[in-house]
Amino acid sequence: MIIFSLITLTLYTFLIGSLYWGFTKVKTFKPHTHSNETSFSIVIPFRNEAKHLPELLQSISELDYSKNHFEIILINDGSEDISESIVNHFTQTHRELQITLLQNKRHSNSPKKDAISLAISHAQFSWILTTDADCVLPKTWLNTFNAFIQGHPDCQLIVAPVTYFTTSKFLTIFQWFDVMSLQGATVGGFGINTPFLCNGANLGYTKQGFYKVNGFAENDSIASGDDIFLLEKISKAQPESVKYLKSIDAVIYTHAQPTLGDLISQRKRWASKTKAYKNTFSQITGLLVLSMNALWICLFIFMCFEDFSPIYFTIICLVKFHIDFMLIYKSAVFFNQKKHLKWYPVVAILYPIFCSYVAVASLFTSYTWKDRQFAK
Repeated sequence: MIIFSLITLTLYTFLIGSLYWGFTKVKTFKPHTHSNETSFSIVIPFRNEAKHLPELLQSISELDYSKNHFEIILINDGSEDISESIVNHFTQTHRELQITLLQNKRHSNSPKKDAISLAISHAQFSWILTTDADCVLPKTWLNTFNAFIQGHPDCQLIVAPVTYFTTSKFLTIFQWFDVMSLQGATVGGFGINTPFLCNGANLGYTKQGFYKVNGFAENDSIASGDDIFLLEKISKAQPESVKYLKSIDAVIYTHAQPTLGDLISQRKRWASKTKAYKNTFSQITGLLVLSMNALWICLFIFMCFEDFSPIYFTIICLVKFHIDFMLIYKSAVFFNQKKHLKWYPVVAILYPIFCSYVAVASLFTSYTWKDRQFAK
């Protein structure tokens, strides 16, 4: 057991250490041009988002970019609240904006992929930017994307940063640590030339690139993954055309899940797509992270029954917690969100339990998302 534990810890440390090094390699981008040369179609699916839509729409109205150079395509995915009325009211009061409201047409097991595909078929501009209805956009969002595209004319897909609004609620803090580790791994993957993560809440790609890889075909049987599967396909077809936009001016803020049940459903939805990953590095990373967290739980149990040395357990804990903290700290510094790092010792103990539970639950149970039931 000791030898197996040390081998797993060594591999895990090498993985997270590589991502940490990769994070430092990706240079922070500072836009220098303010010319509005790129036109964007902003695609936003929504379902029962009456609570968040006003905040999102207000941020859209405040975008510091020529109104002639972007359009907003909102897709109503069968909302049962007043979401559509909110959008219609916003459209009427902001006639200077180019806004299109579509009704989603279901063709697959993935409502979101159907909604995005429908929007792209209606988009009048070549660059597609996707975000979620519970997000808030920075005023500099389009300017930053534009400047980055001008500096990378061969780019077909751009991954950009996402973080949570933070509060004093522990559940929110717990999720913030999770997103910091995911963002750190995302940037780190690009830094070691192995991009494997992205977030559809802040993603840009060209219509040409989307259609060249046949969009979401082959993945539309899986409810989640409109972002990562597209990243995998475009990365495989044109690896040099995929970039990360590491800029504080492009950061999109979103809301953490309000309850533990909602969080578990969200993470089960995310976990459900991992079995379909075709990127070998993604598969290895997911397996190693899960193995390390599950190992930590097993060793703790063995130690309690005096079947494992407390000294070795302490060493493994210190190494794991330290290497994890290094990557999370990098992300927190980038996002200017260091104030919650004091909670790290508590989260570091709880996270392996949460991670292992979600992984097992996603294999044997279905999940509910946006008031819809999805099979495992």
